[in-house]
Parts: sequence; C-alpha cells; structure tokens
Amino acid sequence: MRNVTVAATQMAISWDLDANLDNAERLVRDAAAQGANIILLQELFAAPYFCIDQLASHRRLAHPLEGHPWLPRFKALAKELGVVLPVSFYERAGQVDFNSIVIYDACGAELGLYRKTHIPDFPGYTEKFYFSPGDTGFKAWDTAFGRIGVGICWDQWFPECARAMALMGAELLLYPTAIGSEPADASVDSSRHWQATQCGHAAANLTPVVASNRIGTEHGEDSQITFYGKSFIADADGQKVAEAGRTEREILAATFDLDALAEKRRTWGVFRDRRPECYGTLATYDGVRG
Repeated sequence: MRNVTVAATQMAISWDLDANLDNAERLVRDAAAQGANIILLQELFAAPYFCIDQLASHRRLAHPLEGHPWLPRFKALAKELGVVLPVSFYERAGQVDFNSIVIYDACGAELGLYRKTHIPDFPGYTEKFYFSPGDTGFKAWDTAFGRIGVGICWDQWFPECARAMALMGAELLLYPTAIGSEPADASVDSSRHWQATQCGHAAANLTPVVASNRIGTEHGEDSQITFYGKSFIADADGQKVAEAGRTEREILAATFDLDALAEKRRTWGVFRDRRPECYGTLATYDGVRG
C-alpha cells in the first residue's frame, strides 16, 4: 500500500494581506496536525479576488517568483511540516503577469511552476485584464507523497486539462479555485455544476480530485461576489468523499491508496483503449481539421 492523505481547505479573505497569509499558514498547520501529507490552499489566497474590477492599481499585487516577498514563508513551512504545498500567487514575469502556482515538496524543494492555461472573462471574473494565458503547458510533479497534477480554477472546466495531467502520470488532481455568485445574474448558482464537472474528471481518469474554494462576500467598486465554499474531495469513482459548507472555514481530508488506484486504472483499461489518432478534432477551435 502507498497511502496518502490529502486536504482541501477554505477560508475568507480581506484586504489585511498579512492576516490572509497568517490564516493560510494556520490552515496548513492544522491540516498537517490532522495527518495531511498534501495540502491545497485556494486560488490567489493572499488578497481579495481583485478581478471583480478592472483597476490597474491591482497590478501592484504581482511579484516575480525570484525574490518573491512571501512565497519563501510557505516553502519553509512545507519543509518544517514535511508536507507538499501547491501555492497560488499572482506572478509578474517581465512585461506580463500570470495566475500561477508553485509546488513545494515536503523537503522544501521547489519542484516547478504552472501558469493557468484557461483565462476567463465574465462580469466579475475579468481575469483577461490581469493575466496572460499560461505558457508552461500542463504539468505533473513527483512529490514525496505521489505524483500530482495541478490546474487552476477555470482549468477545471476543461476535460483536456485533467486528461493531459492524468496521461502524464498524475495520481491526484488538484484545483485551487475562486468561484461564487454571478454579479450579472444573482439567480445563477453554478456550485453543483462546478462540482459535477470535476467529479466527472475523477471518474473518467479514475483519479481523485481535490478542489479548494474561498468563502465570504468580497466587494468591488460596483459589484460583489459571494463565494460558494463547498470545497470537496472526490474519489476515483467520481463520488464526493468530503465536502465543506458554504460559509465556514474548514479543512477536509481523505486518504487514498495510490497503488490500489494504479491497479484500478490498469484494470479498467480507459488509458489502454484510448485512440489518440482519432482525436485530431480536439486540436481545432471549430471542430474542422486543418
């Protein structure tokens, strides 16, 4: 057996940036105390979800990976606690900015960087104003507790992202998130759709999914978003095995036997029976081969 315990977390965010980092560290410490080996914090947890508005002043929140003002704190935390930490941050890279995540292994080693591939642009979620499309491609990392793939929020709606990471050997799929109400239509509640989509990724790839969202209401200049919470962990059958509420600071945990899951994937044959030569349409925008 190769057992690993994963944790999803959720918390509210304010413009007290130091308090956000303190609260995130406290969540990590509490999750580690509960036995978690891999701990997922939410998307862009260091500040409120500034993409509600289009304000050039928010770009001051972006910093380069090299010499970053607070990432070393979480690198040291991963080493101290012996846990794997994917850490979401607003990255400045030359003349552009990215929505990025850096992976810290349980020894504190920096394993690499992923930049969000799919960038949304909806009322209240105007990320194209702030982020360039990621240029890293999808990735999977060997950690002290298994091989993981990490997508970021809007990536989680695309089955191609999950399948690519699974094909690269990811044994767990992790998605830090910021999703909530729709400022343009308060009657829309996509939380069940959001969960169902990712449970489908888990089932299709026979690979557990961990999703961490934020909670609370955050205000822009002319609108606001109430974040859903409802962070969850799904097993390799696509069934939710742990789920948080909408408003509470929470830590969820689940344990998986990665060797047993590897055998299950081989038994089902969904990777054996793939026909990549038939999937050219997926590489087009309009469904027509070039």
